[in-house]
Amino acid sequence: MVSTYRGEGPTPRGQGVRAALARYAPPTALVLATLVLWQLATAILAIQPWLLPAPTAIARAAWEARGILAPHIVQTAQETLLGFALALGVGLTLGVIIDRWTLARDALYPLLVMSQTIPTIAIAPLLVIWFGYGIWPKIIVVGLICFFPIVVSTADGLRAADPEMVALLRTMGASRRDQFTKVRLPAALPAVFSGVKIAITYSVVGAILGEWVGASRGLGVFMLRATNSFRTDWVFASIAITAVLSIALFGAVALLERLALPWYYTAAREERWEEL
Repeated sequence: MVSTYRGEGPTPRGQGVRAALARYAPPTALVLATLVLWQLATAILAIQPWLLPAPTAIARAAWEARGILAPHIVQTAQETLLGFALALGVGLTLGVIIDRWTLARDALYPLLVMSQTIPTIAIAPLLVIWFGYGIWPKIIVVGLICFFPIVVSTADGLRAADPEMVALLRTMGASRRDQFTKVRLPAALPAVFSGVKIAITYSVVGAILGEWVGASRGLGVFMLRATNSFRTDWVFASIAITAVLSIALFGAVALLERLALPWYYTAAREERWEEL
């Protein structure tokens, strides 16, 4: 397909590549510089490995322990995905209920805010007492940590829909269901995805927090055992794997957002091109 772009500057695709490089190059360079300085510091200062292992030692330890780590990673990933699915279902449902009924908003919204003042670490032992040492306490912990930003972003996004568009559909005889599906929900999706991206970054941490309270498998259990054995390199390896899992889940949600909202990102790109 022949491009019809006749501008003297870079094409829109080239602008997109340049924008991506400009966005990701600084943090990537900072991370690499930090790792290099870390490696040099451990070598020059002769820091003991049990105190602060070098990045290369951490990577080597993680590779050597891959057989031990694999079941723990799978367990934590399973708890994370199930807990996040629970939070997503409950969060979207409550967000719609809060938006649709004023009485529900007045009754539920203050309680949701109050629920965030209760430390999850204080609830986790109770969940172990009620549900045992199986997977359910971890799923519920992840759900409790993740559902609040989804509820708030859904409710606020639905309320931020263009009132003129809603009024236009109403004058045309559209039902409340049509108003919701054709105007309010599409307008709320960017806000909903913002809340989902915030929640997904907490999900892996929530699973590990639940494992710390009581579990027999998972990255949280592996961290505790590594700490008790003074295997600091394994602790850092667990932290790195946790970060990679969180980034991967965030990237998956961001990709899903781009696929679900092509019109939103197309409009955003056009605005950036006009500014250039």
